[in-house]
Amino acid sequence: MSISHIRHELSQLETHLRKEIGALAEINQVSLDTEASSLCKIIEVLTKATLCDHPLFSKLTKLDAAICQLDIGLYGLCSDCESEIEPERLAKDPIEQRCANCAEQYEHEHRQELRLTH
Repeated sequence: MSISHIRHELSQLETHLRKEIGALAEINQVSLDTEASSLCKIIEVLTKATLCDHPLFSKLTKLDAAICQLDIGLYGLCSDCESEIEPERLAKDPIEQRCANCAEQYEHEHRQELRLTH
C-alpha cells in the first residue's frame, strides 16, 4: 500500500471516529468540539471525563499512534518488537499496533491481568 492510500484510509477512519466520539461526548454530557479539536485534545478531554475504558478511546489512541508513525516513517512496525506487522493484519485494521505474535502475547497477558484483578 502506498503512503497516500494509507493516509486516506486513516483520514476516513478519523472522520468516522470523530462522529462516534461526538455522540459519546453528548451522551455523557462532555463539552467537546470533535470537528475542530485535535486528536490530542480529544484524548485529553475524554481522559478527564474518565472515558478511557470506552472502546472508542482505544481506537482513538491507536489512530493517533498510526498517524504519528506514518509521519515519522514507522507505520507498520510492531510497537512491541519493532518487526513489520503482517500486511493482511494492516489491511484488516489499518491502526493495528502489533504483529500477530506480539498481539497473541499481549492478549494472553491481558487475560491473566483480568483474572488476577477479579
